[in-house]
Amino acid sequence: MTQAQSETMGANLKTPPLSVSPDNHPHMGAESRRRSTIAAMTSIFGRELRAYFYTPLAYVFISVFLLALGAFTFEIGRFFDANRADLSIFFLFHPWLYLVFLPAVSMRLWAEEIRAGTLELLLTLPAPVWSLVVGKFLAGWAVAGAALLLTTPMWITVNYLGSPDNAAIALAYLMSFLMAGGYVAMSTALSALAGNQVVAFVLAVTTGFVFTAMGLPLVASGVAELFGPTAAETTRLFSFLTHFEAAQRGVLELRALLFYVGVIVLWLGLNTLWVSRRRAN
Repeated sequence: MTQAQSETMGANLKTPPLSVSPDNHPHMGAESRRRSTIAAMTSIFGRELRAYFYTPLAYVFISVFLLALGAFTFEIGRFFDANRADLSIFFLFHPWLYLVFLPAVSMRLWAEEIRAGTLELLLTLPAPVWSLVVGKFLAGWAVAGAALLLTTPMWITVNYLGSPDNAAIALAYLMSFLMAGGYVAMSTALSALAGNQVVAFVLAVTTGFVFTAMGLPLVASGVAELFGPTAAETTRLFSFLTHFEAAQRGVLELRALLFYVGVIVLWLGLNTLWVSRRRAN
C-alpha cells in the first residue's frame, strides 16, 4: 500500500457518519408538526376557557340562559298544563334561545383579539391557522355545553313525574348540542369577519335568524307560492329548525347529523379563510 492510499483511508476513517436530525427526517418532521398543532389548539382552548370562567362572562351567560329557558318552558310553553311526561316543549325553544345567546358568547373570540392588537402575536405561533380557529371554537362550544348540561334537572324532574322515553330525550340533547355547535361556529366566524363585537353580534343574530326561520311553515308557504314547492322544500333543508324537529320526536336522522356537522365544518373553514386574510393583510 502506498503512502497516498494510506492517507486517503485514514481520512475516510476519521470522517464522522452522517447524522439525520429529527427535523430533516420526513416522518419525524410530520410528527413534530402534529404535536405543535395539537399544543397550539390546546393552549388556545385553555386560554379562551379561562377567559370565560375567570370573568363573570360565562356565569352571567349560563344564568340568564337557564332563566330564559325556564321562563319560556313554564310560562309560555305551559309545561305542566300539557300533562305529558316528555321534554318536547322544553326543546322547542332551544333554537330560538341559541340564536341570541350563542352569538353573545362567541362575538368576542376574534373581535377582541383584533381590538386589542394581539391577533398578530397570536398568528406568530408555530401552528396552522385552522388549529387556532378550532381551539377558539371548542372553547365557545364548551360554554354552550356547560349551559346545556345544567338543564338536566329538567330530565330528572320528568322521570320523577312520569315514565318518559329517555332514549328520545338523550337524542334530543345530543342534537341540541350539535345545533349549538353550528351556532357557535357561525358566530365565531362572523367575529373574525367583522372585527368588532357589536357588528359581529348583529351579523350572527341576523344570519342565524335566516337559517332558523327558513324552517317555519309560514316561510315555507311563502316560498312555495313565489317559487314553487321544490324551492320551499329546498329552503327548509337549510334550516336549523327542520333538522331538530325529528330529534324532538325521538327520531335519529342521518341527514340531520350530516347537516349539523357540515354546518360546523363550513363555518370553521370560512373562519380560517377570514383569519388567514387578516394575516396576509
